[in-house]
Amino acid sequence: MTIAITQATGPEHTRIYAYGAARGENAVPNDDLVGPIDSSDEWIRQRTGIVTRTRADADTNAIDLASAAAAEAIERSGIAPELIDAVIVATISNPKQTPSVSAIVADRVGANPAAAYDVNAACAGFAYGIAQADALIRAGAAHYAVVVGAEKLSDVVDPTDRSISFLLGDGAGAAVVGPSEYAGIGPTVWGSDGSKADAVGMNHTLVEFRDGLAPWPTLRQEGPTVFRWAVWEMVKVARQALEAAGIEASDLAAFVPHQANMRIIDEFAKQLKLPDTVVIGRDIETTGNTSAASIPLATHRLLEEHPELSGGLALQIGFGAGLVFGAQVVVLP
Repeated sequence: MTIAITQATGPEHTRIYAYGAARGENAVPNDDLVGPIDSSDEWIRQRTGIVTRTRADADTNAIDLASAAAAEAIERSGIAPELIDAVIVATISNPKQTPSVSAIVADRVGANPAAAYDVNAACAGFAYGIAQADALIRAGAAHYAVVVGAEKLSDVVDPTDRSISFLLGDGAGAAVVGPSEYAGIGPTVWGSDGSKADAVGMNHTLVEFRDGLAPWPTLRQEGPTVFRWAVWEMVKVARQALEAAGIEASDLAAFVPHQANMRIIDEFAKQLKLPDTVVIGRDIETTGNTSAASIPLATHRLLEEHPELSGGLALQIGFGAGLVFGAQVVVLP
């Protein structure tokens, strides 16, 4: 005879309660970076839309940025820190491979002993984290969760690299997710294509660096490959996320894509046929590409500059190294 065990169940719906943000302390204009890559301010602006990017002090790490963003999100949410029982940090720039950024963040923000783990899904990390928080809460495995995207990409930049170095910034964005009386997080459309693993990622391993076989690992990308994939394949994913949520592009109040490149963002909007009423996140102009942090940072800024978006629908989509992607429609807090 099989003995029945009790299974946890949770609320029917979840939503995002609040966002928090932390950016690197320093604004770094294009002119500070053009020398080593033999470029110009005009070239970077035309190709990426970036005017300046935020980078952190040498003694600030991804854990510091994540903690600050999470603390702001929790404070704004009105949820007591001790009620947060899951902390998910999406990052590719943990200064140590272990312990996790999330466990330290949970302790710093007063959520100890919350379940805590890191997600390595590059620029799709925040969308992955939102999908997991939503599922954990609805399954009864958590009551309130903090999802953080945090990066200090300046630690893994080669100033002489023309493929990606001038794109990258440092920062963290966070969201508190909890139970809701209405559906505040739509179905997630996510996946991967490991056959394109060489398109963007680290150029060496830590073992090669340790053994003196390679310099310190830094990020590289095949720009044209990533651009084509992002523009043609990710627009399909964005459409699928809209369809899964049962809405159309005209129902959106905002569109917040990963802040990879302004040209990609503009092409996205064009192909999705977004009406002029949809506000588009363009945080990349002054923050740069912050990988897992880019979507929550851009959303945080949108809500600061356009408080009237509160309660509206936003489509968010992340895509990057792996290659991996994730998209969902959310109700803005």
